Amino acid sequence: MMEIINNTVNEQFEVRQEGHLAVMQYRVRRGRMYFMHTGVPQALSGRGIAAALDRRALAPAREQAYTIVVYCPFVAAFLKRHPEYDDLIDGEYSKNKRI
Repeated sequence: MMEIINNTVNEQFEVRQEGHLAVMQYRVRRGRMYFMHTGVPQALSGRGIAAALDRRALAPAREQAYTIVVYCPFVAAFLKRHPEYDDLIDGEYSKNKRI
């Protein structure tokens, strides 16, 4: 089982496995949650860790009624495959992007 921790000091969700750290970095400002970067070391790739980090990060966005702004290309691709999160996407920031 994968334990994902919300490191609020560094504003990132984290998974530690086999001595490696995978992260999904975010920022929360004025009612918006900004998805900045998802990073998974090559040694951990192909295990669904990035998608698990994104799902975990989207949970507080929904719970706190944040809109989301996506800068991370992995999160953008994840959202294209998961329309159940469309209601969270900030229209102001996504109108010129195909999230």
